[in-house]
Amino acid sequence: MAQSTFDARTASFLNWFRALPGATFHPSIQIQDLRPRSAGRGIVATADIPEDTVLFTIPRNAIINSLTSDLAKRIPQIFEDSTTGLEDADNEADEDGDASGPPDSWVSLILVMIYEFLQGDQSRWKPYFDVLPEQFDTLMFWSEPELHELQASAITSKIGKDEADNMFRAKVLPAIEEHADVFYPPGAQRLSEDQLMTLAHRMGSTIMAYAFDLENDEEEPDEENDDEWMEDRDGKIMMGMVPMADILNADAEFNAHVNHEDESLTVTSLKPIPAGTEVLNYYGPLSNGDLLRRYGYVSEKHSRYDVVELPWDLVLSVLQERLNLDDNQWGKALNELEDEEIEDCFVIDRDLDGPDEKGDVHGEVALKRLPEDLLEQINTFLKAIRKASPESIPDKRKRDEISVAAIHRALELRLAQYPTTEADDLSFARSGQVSGRQAMAVAVRVGEKHLLRQAIDLAADKINKMNGPGDVAEPTAKRQKM
Repeated sequence: MAQSTFDARTASFLNWFRALPGATFHPSIQIQDLRPRSAGRGIVATADIPEDTVLFTIPRNAIINSLTSDLAKRIPQIFEDSTTGLEDADNEADEDGDASGPPDSWVSLILVMIYEFLQGDQSRWKPYFDVLPEQFDTLMFWSEPELHELQASAITSKIGKDEADNMFRAKVLPAIEEHADVFYPPGAQRLSEDQLMTLAHRMGSTIMAYAFDLENDEEEPDEENDDEWMEDRDGKIMMGMVPMADILNADAEFNAHVNHEDESLTVTSLKPIPAGTEVLNYYGPLSNGDLLRRYGYVSEKHSRYDVVELPWDLVLSVLQERLNLDDNQWGKALNELEDEEIEDCFVIDRDLDGPDEKGDVHGEVALKRLPEDLLEQINTFLKAIRKASPESIPDKRKRDEISVAAIHRALELRLAQYPTTEADDLSFARSGQVSGRQAMAVAVRVGEKHLLRQAIDLAADKINKMNGPGDVAEPTAKRQKM
């Protein structure tokens, strides 16, 4: 987009926002063009701002949702909480691969956003739509070669494009087709199915990145979702698009907070914000992979929350090779386990504390323990093995050694699934030859490899302690008293 067009849209939006009854915008902040660092628009302090300063106020009637848009008044039947309307399509969506069906509030907001967008100049939110992104770097829009850059990251299995396509075809497109005279202004050209699908993806991704849970002030605080932009996966909470608030960028360390009030939402500084500093919101303790999937960017500070998934099948393959049992013994042990008790995958993460009340993070970015649920599942399985082959696991000490050794080897195999090393990636990132989506993919896989290396080292340390000269086996009763 040309600089003049970008600036004109920003100015028009700010004028529109300031004219809203009840809206405020602090004189010491400014919407700035942050595209040179791939951050779109952002809000920056132009003078020192004290702690607990109201930066801007958004009246609730300026929020886009099914209560403020005319769409719900014109075709109220599709917003009814009943077995009609949007819920009629549940079975079709389920058959196409979405087992639970998308939440009603999610579908409702997509329809509202499409409706308001199609109204063009007739929508009272036209200046707001003009500053919403037209293109996204979320994984939904990556090509296969671009996704390949993520290598063995499990985040590629969580994109959900097929599920989104099924939902759009089952719930969104039929509603627009049935009520085309409502969705399209008089004389407007109708969109083809492909064009509607493109628009639905654009609006769905906008909601994914920016929609706000409008009722979370009435809920108990949630460490991961408190006051963040979020996707409502349960369909039980009113969602909405909040003009100006979504101009804020976000990071793992932040300096602003969104407050819910009866008639408005306010954004307040959590600490002093020096002149020239960007005002930042918080999306939660997300890994860079999840940050990229939901919002289309990565952050060095979010790498502390990186995660890696370790499949149970990989652990089982290591155990089978190590124990060297015949098929009959192995089959008996597997049959001892009930399917509902077996986790298919385990998450390796550092389990770090979130930010403090000022938006700052503290503490060493270290992995201090292996997943307890993984250790428990291995131990349960090894107990079943002992029934089938007592000599394979004579005592608890041997079982513990096998458990940690299996995790160590499975982690090594998991790391080997990435075709490049962490050192290779870091060298590539510093070469100046990587940018854009490729650079973000490199950041994701570097963080995951670093975490895997920490986990491997931790498991190796536990093995060394078990085998060390100072590790003298003690009676179980004595150890329990310590």
